[in-house]
Amino acid sequence: MIIKTDSNGIPRFTKQNLLDMIYSGNIDKCHVVLCDPDDDITQFNQEMEKQGMAGLHMYIPLDVDQKTFDNVCQNEWFMPEKYKNISLLAYFGNMDLSKEQKDRAFEELGAYRDRNMWDLLRFMIYLVDYMRENGIVWGVGRGSSVSSYLLYLIGVHKIDSMKYGLDWREFLR
Repeated sequence: MIIKTDSNGIPRFTKQNLLDMIYSGNIDKCHVVLCDPDDDITQFNQEMEKQGMAGLHMYIPLDVDQKTFDNVCQNEWFMPEKYKNISLLAYFGNMDLSKEQKDRAFEELGAYRDRNMWDLLRFMIYLVDYMRENGIVWGVGRGSSVSSYLLYLIGVHKIDSMKYGLDWREFLR
């Protein structure tokens, strides 16, 4: 299924995309899609209403640049409140690490803070916990993310960047 996106990466579904979703048994996901303005969804919404199901929402382009859109999205992470309020200093500080490992972790943590990326780390903690709790398998690591020791400590990847002498700055360029 080919899905168009706008300049901010928001998916726009065409009538054909919707039909594909319905015929592939994914009707339950249709209430969360946005449609192209040129697709007439009125009839579809009327039929959905008869079935007691939610209708579709018309795609409305956002009048913001990508940087503003990204900032809004970064402030609206979908995760439970307990993860939004995690003290990263305590989370990493309470780990059983050597002085060298703690120094590395806190140096890197400072760089994440300077880039206003602490919520990203909180989200990664939530994501890894969620995947573990639900038996979801993920890879061992890929690309420059494996240079991040914090992501290793969280469990995002399985590459100990300190063991292999990887510079965490490679990830946060």
